Amino acid sequence: MTAFRAFLVVLCVVLVGYTAVVMANHGVGLLKVFFGDMAAMGWPGQFNLDFTGMLTFSALWVAWRHHFSTTGLVLSLLAFFGGSLFLTIYLFIVSGQAKGDMTEVLLGRTRAPGQPRA
Repeated sequence: MTAFRAFLVVLCVVLVGYTAVVMANHGVGLLKVFFGDMAAMGWPGQFNLDFTGMLTFSALWVAWRHHFSTTGLVLSLLAFFGGSLFLTIYLFIVSGQAKGDMTEVLLGRTRAPGQPRA
């Protein structure tokens, strides 16, 4: 678990640094570029469409993990729009709360075997 959490921290720091450089050099016009690549029907657009699917899976998992509660829906929006930056922070927090129990990390506290049901 220590290696996993260290990886999350390293990835988060790299993403923040890389994002800061890109924003400094190109501004914050991500959506125009992102959807423009998709509209062009080339490989960058294919990658963006595939990535959008992964963002959707991430958002649905976060919402499901929180039983589609208000908190879960808000977190799912953050997961969709925040991507790996959000997910690194989220997984770091929930892995600490779960004390390293990956079943609880993946399923949530109330779905994990041996945990009290809500």
